[in-house]
Amino acid sequence: MTPPKAFISYSWTNQTHQKTVLEWGERLLGDGVDIVIDQFDLREGQDKFAFMEKMVADSSVTHVLVICDKAYSEKADQRKSGVGTESQIISREVYSKIDQNKFIPIVCEFADDGEPFLPTFMKSRIWIDFSSAEAVNENWERLVRLLFGKPANQKPRLGNAPAYVRESSSLPASPTLGKLSNLRQAILGGKPGIGLYRNDFLDSCIEYSDALRTRSEPNLETLGQKILDDFNRLKHIRNHIVDWVLLEASSDPSPGFSESLHEFMERLIEQKSRPKEITQWNASWFNAHGLFVYECFLYIVASLLRVKSYNQLNGILSVRYMPAETMGNQGRPLVSFDVFNAFSENLNSVIAPEGRQFLSPSAELVKRSADRKDITFAHLMEADAVVFFVALLSDEIEWYPQTLLYADRYKPFPIFLRATQHGAFGNIATISGVSDADNVRARVRDGLKRLAANSWHDFRFNRDFPAMMNLDGLDTTK
Repeated sequence: MTPPKAFISYSWTNQTHQKTVLEWGERLLGDGVDIVIDQFDLREGQDKFAFMEKMVADSSVTHVLVICDKAYSEKADQRKSGVGTESQIISREVYSKIDQNKFIPIVCEFADDGEPFLPTFMKSRIWIDFSSAEAVNENWERLVRLLFGKPANQKPRLGNAPAYVRESSSLPASPTLGKLSNLRQAILGGKPGIGLYRNDFLDSCIEYSDALRTRSEPNLETLGQKILDDFNRLKHIRNHIVDWVLLEASSDPSPGFSESLHEFMERLIEQKSRPKEITQWNASWFNAHGLFVYECFLYIVASLLRVKSYNQLNGILSVRYMPAETMGNQGRPLVSFDVFNAFSENLNSVIAPEGRQFLSPSAELVKRSADRKDITFAHLMEADAVVFFVALLSDEIEWYPQTLLYADRYKPFPIFLRATQHGAFGNIATISGVSDADNVRARVRDGLKRLAANSWHDFRFNRDFPAMMNLDGLDTTK
């Protein structure tokens, strides 16, 4: 199926309006609509009026989106400046033989009397309200269906429309923000088919990540910089994943969220491994995605802690995961959460000061990248401590808590300090699955011996893990 192609006509009212229109164009691209807009397609030296006339009359352009605000309408009616010339071209086509369905007014602003600002030649046409963020979210699906040739009164399966028209490319412009907005609107609006919106969003995250996976031998001399660059390119995907978990993980999570989270984390595991088509490789080639997956894991744990979703957290720390086919899991059919840990010595060459090396360049990178206000690096260290705590309670899981290199060796993390009280200790018990505090103390100390944590050279100055976990104080007051 040939994707629709839309030309966007608008006024450069101000920089905010220009940026908003460009974001709509990028979102449409993410949903499989081929967009023509001056900010992408008009270059220095080209005749802008010839460009406009060609786009409006071009038979390959299936739709013209006329972005109408006060400035556009006034300039169009007064035949003033660029918009006036452009509107003359459009109005001539509107009143001629051109298909009337081709021109779609998008209303961005209303007058004081409640009437939309529309140029005269558009006043009789049915318009779509994009005057606020809420209106955009509510009417986005209507616009997309219209561009795909779907009648507005026919409701397709929610979330599927972009999937069957999506274009493939070597590196997609990230469509994840639009997909997340669709999911958020479906959840907040109580729409049916939330799972379809969720799948569409998660698929877009994986597709973007997969497009960045290394599939040929990199330049080993610049590998550290490539790892850093690719990791940074994936940062916005990390943020969208965090936003998703915070949105859905609550005391009353959306139906199917737990299963989707588990399945998505298995897909993340695959992202850190080599692609199937690669037959000769070095593990360092895939460090960027390993670090991305490690960071996402810490953020997911921190997000679940933030919304007090302790049952969900117990689920991801107690469940076993299907490893990627290319990981070589040494006969283990399922793996524990320690599969999400990651290291990269190559980073020291690009992030460490000259003549120095970080004990954990991976932890340093996560620290530098932690710029969210709702989930800070302190939250990530607490998440790391909780993960380490659960690993110590097990008989086999190995976890190296890299971020705790930056922690105060004597200061307990909040979740453990609160667990001094019996009621709050119940949260720890829910996460770990161990409800007796004395049992917890004994098993944690056994775990520290099992992992020989007291001899970890990197932690020689801050290895008081029992203090960080308030081990002796757990469940000691009512």
